[in-house]
Amino acid sequence: MTCDLGQWQARPFPPHQSLQGRLVRLEPLDSARHGDDLWAALQGPDPALWDYLRYGPFAERAAFDAWLAGNAASRDPQFYAVIEQASGRALGVLSYLRIVPRDGCIEIGHIAFGAALQRTPGASEAVYLLAARVFDDLGYRRLEWKCDARNTRSLRAAERFGFVHEGLFRQHMVVKGENRDSAWFAILDGEWPSRRAAFRRWLAADNFDAAGRQKRRLEELRG
Repeated sequence: MTCDLGQWQARPFPPHQSLQGRLVRLEPLDSARHGDDLWAALQGPDPALWDYLRYGPFAERAAFDAWLAGNAASRDPQFYAVIEQASGRALGVLSYLRIVPRDGCIEIGHIAFGAALQRTPGASEAVYLLAARVFDDLGYRRLEWKCDARNTRSLRAAERFGFVHEGLFRQHMVVKGENRDSAWFAILDGEWPSRRAAFRRWLAADNFDAAGRQKRRLEELRG
């Protein structure tokens, strides 16, 4: 059930603190601590990773480190490194952005997952951890996901995670000298309980066989 707006109060700004999952943990981005891992994870294995982002790829480590340092110091966007629990390696980054506590609205974006993290349960868990904090801990009303309308990987991910497509913003941005039409998605607080239950069932250890293959798809569990 959505909140009674007659009782609505601005929500807290998200604390920049670690979030623990079974497969991954999210740590506030630290360019010194995470730099070596992220340089190895994000540079080279998947050149298409940077196609729809405003930045990258980075030809030199110094430019990459400067980008990381700027993100680590940012309040909004608020960046996290995705750490694989089993290895302790940082395999990607993502962030909160466009944080509006007054309206209870927030976005997940700046997602850059290295090849070793893509299409894994840990990647899904990273998104779940941020979503759960937004709705369950902070009491926000709306979680957004936006992407270039040509970015088929991001479009599929948004739909798989249960975000609802809300429309196309034409000529929304200029990115790397090209037009970007932006696809907008969101999950509302009243929709979150069903998404949360599906995420939890899908992420449970017993949903995967000995080889790590899923038994049931996330979309099936959401119904």
